[in-house]
Parts: sequence; structure tokens; C-alpha cells
Amino acid sequence: MKKLLINYTDLVALGFKPNQARTIIRNAKKLMAKKGYPFYNGKRVGSVPAYAVSEITGLSFSDKTEGGN
Repeated sequence: MKKLLINYTDLVALGFKPNQARTIIRNAKKLMAKKGYPFYNGKRVGSVPAYAVSEITGLSFSDKTEGGN
């Protein structure tokens, strides 16, 4: 099954430094709020869609890295 949400620990596991991972999540939340999803304005929201992280970092999150079919 493809993972649709990414959080801070996922980014650290990919090799980002902890502060970089927090910044990426914060920027992805701002991006999602700007796109019209006010849910992402909340402080306690820690997971963002993979495509939002992909827009910020330029990395693609595909099934090949997840081991799915």
C-alpha cells in the first residue's frame, strides 16, 4: 500500500537532519493552508501529503521506494 502522508520521522529516516525535517513539514503545512486546506493551520498537525513534500524538496515518493505493487 502506498503511503500518502509524511511526517517528521519519515524525513529523518530518509536522511534529513532534524531541523531540516521540521522546516520541510512546516513549509508543507503553509503550502497546504495556502491551497485552501485550513486543517493544516493547526499546531498539532504533524503529517502532510507526500505531494506537498515533493513540491518543496523535489523528491518523488513512488511505489518503488515503498515496495508496493
